[in-house]
Amino acid sequence: MARLKTILLIILLSYSFQLKAIGDSTLHLQLTKTIIGDYASFSVDNLGNIFLITTSNQIKKLNSNLDSVGIYNDVKRYGNIYTIDVSNPLKVLVYYKDFATIVMLDRQLNNRNTINLRDQNILQVKAIAQSYDNNIWLFDELESKLKKIDESGKLLQETSDFRLLFDDVATPQTIIDMNGLLYLYNATKGWTIFDYYGGLKNQFAIPNWQDVQVTDTYLRGRDSAYFYAAKPSQLQFIKAQSPINLATVLKLVMHQSWVYILKKDRLEIYSIL
Repeated sequence: MARLKTILLIILLSYSFQLKAIGDSTLHLQLTKTIIGDYASFSVDNLGNIFLITTSNQIKKLNSNLDSVGIYNDVKRYGNIYTIDVSNPLKVLVYYKDFATIVMLDRQLNNRNTINLRDQNILQVKAIAQSYDNNIWLFDELESKLKKIDESGKLLQETSDFRLLFDDVATPQTIIDMNGLLYLYNATKGWTIFDYYGGLKNQFAIPNWQDVQVTDTYLRGRDSAYFYAAKPSQLQFIKAQSPINLATVLKLVMHQSWVYILKKDRLEIYSIL
């Protein structure tokens, strides 16, 4: 089994920064489309396809013109959908936390594979993500390790125990594989960034963000009042006031020049002016 890097190397490579806010601006938005429905969550892939998760755990795929192009109806077998990863439009990951099960869907939302993590002795996981090489990253909370598995569930890589690396371990709620790096986010501690070999590249103490994303060279998120965009290379982040009451937003995704906002009874799509 491949190991990533030794504890000593990770510690030697590690450093932490506090990013500085550089002032407020206002994000100007215009409502362009509304999709009425009772949805629990949603995601948007890099082609602009929208994946709507209903409260009954059905997944509906709409293209950028809002035409229906796929439905996933296996709603009873594994309980509630915890999260989906659509970063690869050809392979959608659907994670059922209560059953420790990952279901892989093709572009038409047909089931192409299932991984029972318990069969791999991985029993407690919140955060999963597709890797750049079409494998899967996850954080094993019981072993406190970041792991990579293949489509059969076979362990390919793992870090050392995070409890040996950090004084205060913050379990990641989000993992993002982007730009040759792994971005882990915990709402209490902020961002932790690794390379693919386990080297700790950066830590940014930016807590309390919701709906975090990584786009190009920016770390993005929001709270109940502001949008945030951080550029780590400049050690600063921008705060943008919202014309929308973000406190009522269930989920928000920014994609190119669009902002997708889920509310109690609808999904609203805004253009950025």
